[in-house]
Amino acid sequence: MTEKQTVAIVTGGSKGAGRGIARALGSHGCIVYVTGRSDGDGPGTIHATAREVTEAGGLGIAIRCDHAKDDQVQAMIEQVMAEQGRIDILVNNACAVSDALLVPGAFWEKPRHIGDMIDVGVRSGFVASWFAAPHMVKQDKGLMFFTSGSGAMHYSFGPAYGANKAGVDKMAYDMGVDFAGAGANVASVSVWLGSLAVDRLLERMAAMPDLAARLEGMLESPEYAGHVAWAIYNDADPMRFNGQTVIAAEAGKAFGITDIGGKFPPSVRDTIGVAPPAYHAHKV
Repeated sequence: MTEKQTVAIVTGGSKGAGRGIARALGSHGCIVYVTGRSDGDGPGTIHATAREVTEAGGLGIAIRCDHAKDDQVQAMIEQVMAEQGRIDILVNNACAVSDALLVPGAFWEKPRHIGDMIDVGVRSGFVASWFAAPHMVKQDKGLMFFTSGSGAMHYSFGPAYGANKAGVDKMAYDMGVDFAGAGANVASVSVWLGSLAVDRLLERMAAMPDLAARLEGMLESPEYAGHVAWAIYNDADPMRFNGQTVIAAEAGKAFGITDIGGKFPPSVRDTIGVAPPAYHAHKV
């Protein structure tokens, strides 16, 4: 590793947002560790994403890791430290998202396992951060980047989904309080992603003309948040983002980052009138 290469970990990096964020960080020359359970060499695996990171200009390294198992998360962090000696960016994206969330009905009418996204989502993000934080604090620079969404502030796919997003936002805030209290230059940021142009959504849009019409011009590339993460990490004062929940579209626009078609993606603040929470500074 050269001193100029930033070391990043993207959890849940085989598909969707994680895959896009990993590729974006690769395009900036990062060493990116791509984690997840998907083994093998085919599409939708951590190995495929790792290759895409390298093709984008960085160095992709796949580590099979079940983020529901703390010992595997610990081993993953230890491997990165042994190989690179530092962790600059940790993207907490791993989440157990089930297709059952899309099934009509109340939460008790759906399979109980939809609640797994609270464990492999909020808790897994806490555990990965718990293992990574001491290293970031010691090196006195780092970015904890949590992927979240506006479902934290409005009904979307039911209580398990909402609890996951709201929990991630508040956890990022509280971690930021601890980092600031320790005098560490480690920023903890939760970022609301937009409607992502990932394979799953594009397939649904192809089969549902009404959905396609509603989302026309509204999509955000899965890489966009990765470029935002890079911009925050390299900002002259990244700690100004510490503890915040930000909208990727708004942060990206402030940094001048364009997306699909050379345009700025829309913000949910403008499209549906939803904004991130404002937490009270009182401590007990």
